[in-house]
Amino acid sequence: MSTEHQPLPKTAQPLEVIAIVGATGTGKSALADALAAKLGGEVISADSMQVYRGMDIGTAKVPVGERSVRYHCIDLVDPGITFTAALYQQAARSAVEDIMSRGKTPVLCGGTGLYVRAALDDFCFDESRLAELKASNADFLSRREDLKQQASEMGAVAFHALLQREDPESAALIHPNNVRRVIRAFELLGQGSSYASQHSGFSDFKAVYRVRFFGLMVEPEVLYPLIEQRVDKMVEVGLLDEVRNLIETGFSQAITAGQAIGYKELVSVLAGDRLLAEAVAEIKQSTRRYAKRQRTWFKRDARISWIDASDVYTEYLDSKLSADDVSTALLQRLCCLL
Repeated sequence: MSTEHQPLPKTAQPLEVIAIVGATGTGKSALADALAAKLGGEVISADSMQVYRGMDIGTAKVPVGERSVRYHCIDLVDPGITFTAALYQQAARSAVEDIMSRGKTPVLCGGTGLYVRAALDDFCFDESRLAELKASNADFLSRREDLKQQASEMGAVAFHALLQREDPESAALIHPNNVRRVIRAFELLGQGSSYASQHSGFSDFKAVYRVRFFGLMVEPEVLYPLIEQRVDKMVEVGLLDEVRNLIETGFSQAITAGQAIGYKELVSVLAGDRLLAEAVAEIKQSTRRYAKRQRTWFKRDARISWIDASDVYTEYLDSKLSADDVSTALLQRLCCLL
């Protein structure tokens, strides 16, 4: 397989925003970095956990020393702060406008589907509620704790039935036993939005910028071994120490960040509640499930031009290609679509 660089076609130059999406472990970040460097652009992260400071290894942030260009929407808040899609929308759009104002190309990259839509689509959040959230994050945390207590007291089925009365469209999309998602639906109601509107089809949403959407596709039988390698590497380079450092700053009380895959499992290891091997196995399983959900989400968006990278990663797993070779090959394929 040839991995030589090819020059970008002239048609790539006037694009305003390029979005690179897909499941975790497919190489989005490396591709976005390489493309932004090629275009003279800058990267905007669309990852709901990369906004948190100190959560570096487990969220697969590109290390500062390995970044070819400037990055945006990374390390915005401490883990104890609840950061919403509405707040992300403001940060991401500000980054887009800033990058464009300097004549550069924004390259948005991430696997959090709602964040991608919040940044690029005609997607509105209640402004008054957003102001309240920014002014008093403590109130938001208190509201979530109240909902969690209410769910515990009522039981999952009764709590879901309450949502059914308040927001039947959203309730129809959520399994009664998925208490966390029911809580999220109630939170969105309080923000002037709804779970249903954020998880409906893509046909009603139009981009507010001129955007080209690209997705990286890797078949499960290839992706899952990649995920296992990735998790092992995270543990090898210090994920447990990263979690230990976060706990010392109160991470165990973090509402949103504390639910991140790779972190919540290791908190229990450090608490002595489970063995490291058990936690690592659970991280791998949770990551595989998350990748499946991401794939389902993005496959609904007909705007995305898909790049099948299964063959490239098969050669990587067979030690026929290096990580740099993979990035080069994927960049070459994307450039052919521009």
